[in-house]
Amino acid sequence: MEPIVLLLILAVVGGGALLYSRKATLRREAEARAELESQLATSKRAADEDVTKFGEELQRLDTDVAGHPLDEAMQQDYQRALDAYEDSKTSLFAVKKPEEIRHVTEILEDGRYAIACVKARVEAKPLPQKRPPCFFNPAHGPSVQNVQWAPTGGAVRDVPACAADAERVLAGADPYIRTVQMGAQRVPYWEGGPAYAPWAQGYYNNWRGSDMLTGMMVGGLLFGGMNSMGGLFYGLGEGIGGIGEGIGDMFDGIGDGIGDIGDGIGDMFGDIFGG
Repeated sequence: MEPIVLLLILAVVGGGALLYSRKATLRREAEARAELESQLATSKRAADEDVTKFGEELQRLDTDVAGHPLDEAMQQDYQRALDAYEDSKTSLFAVKKPEEIRHVTEILEDGRYAIACVKARVEAKPLPQKRPPCFFNPAHGPSVQNVQWAPTGGAVRDVPACAADAERVLAGADPYIRTVQMGAQRVPYWEGGPAYAPWAQGYYNNWRGSDMLTGMMVGGLLFGGMNSMGGLFYGLGEGIGGIGEGIGDMFDGIGDGIGDIGDGIGDMFGDIFGG
């Protein structure tokens, strides 16, 4: 085989390997973009539901405070709740990436505490303790106590619960769990996949590292993963697997190219020394 022919073979094989690698990279990038767009749509839908529900809570709050004189402290809490509603809508509109959803739910978490403060003032009760949102559904608002609870097939742990859910759990009934659509069925939000991680993290972000969350399921679920409830992070493993597959495809192509190069070199030396 003539050297010029071998060089041409090397160029073609090398170019083919690079082209194959580039196509594999573009395919992976397109798949990653599609996955992010899907996660963004999913998380925005969950946050939008919560913003709408928060607005409904504010409407009911109008009824609660009607006929009651609003002192300065109550007015401040009330305005804080109203501002949270407007800010959450603005923040949701500005979201461009899935991880930005947490800003929306952080605002809602603070707004719901403000509502709880207004209600306490109207009823002439002590202000509620600042606690994490109800684990079973963060949209239930601030928790009032921790309860012992175990998911199906999981271990018993302390979790923060709102008054209604705490009462149900202590009575042996099921709490009102926030469910989300996953495929053809609805599942608890912590089993809904990685799209719901930022949504949930926003609600509990202010409590990360707090003694109140030490050993709680929420801490493991949102910030460290759990054996029994790791659904929010299952996508990470799939992503790593996809990267590995892409690398494998690339090296398969390169390996084929190297094999062709070796055949060409063998032919060349066969021509030189055999001829």
